[in-house]
Amino acid sequence: MDFTVGSALRFGWETFKKRPWFFIGTSIVVAFAYIAVSVVGSIIDTVFGGTAEDPTLAASLFNFLCGILVSMGVTAFYLAAHDNPETVTLSALWHPQPFWKFLGTSVLVYLAIGIGFVLLFVPGIIALLFFMFATFIVIDRGLGPIEAMKESMRIGRGYRWPLLGFIALCMLIIVAGVMALFVGLLVAMPVVTLAFTHAYRVLSAQAGAAPAATDARLST
Repeated sequence: MDFTVGSALRFGWETFKKRPWFFIGTSIVVAFAYIAVSVVGSIIDTVFGGTAEDPTLAASLFNFLCGILVSMGVTAFYLAAHDNPETVTLSALWHPQPFWKFLGTSVLVYLAIGIGFVLLFVPGIIALLFFMFATFIVIDRGLGPIEAMKESMRIGRGYRWPLLGFIALCMLIIVAGVMALFVGLLVAMPVVTLAFTHAYRVLSAQAGAAPAATDARLST
């Protein structure tokens, strides 16, 4: 199967339709998880004298680390939902390992994209296209930050322009969800994330197996 923007988005929509209320419910659970993290962070700020405009280091660190945990769960859930949409359960949202690899990868990817946008904008787009699958690779294969980023570059090679169009369409879908009084996000987010996961799966299959030296599972 070859990767195309249309096939990825079509997969996301068709998979969502198999269990629409389940995926909508999952989006609500994830939203509440982020809200709960924010509320606890606000309480920490109150205790240590911080505010929403001037948060304390403790609250900022708590929000960031807990946000990473939620992101890990979301990534693991959609990988499972892509492969087994009929049987995946909410329990897949709890996936705290490998925390440090995911954290390191997230920080490096954020830095690469952020610095790229600050410089000339275009390098930020390039970094986004290079490393867009890195965190998925950490959860899926257990690779470390540098290996995951290299692998993300490898599997996307030759598809930069289609991937750029794919990202643009996904953003438009999310914007449409926001404009629909935010309720549309409950549909847009799972459709887009399933499509993104499908793109990762298809491109990984097309690229073939990673070199043995970069596969963390072979070194353990």
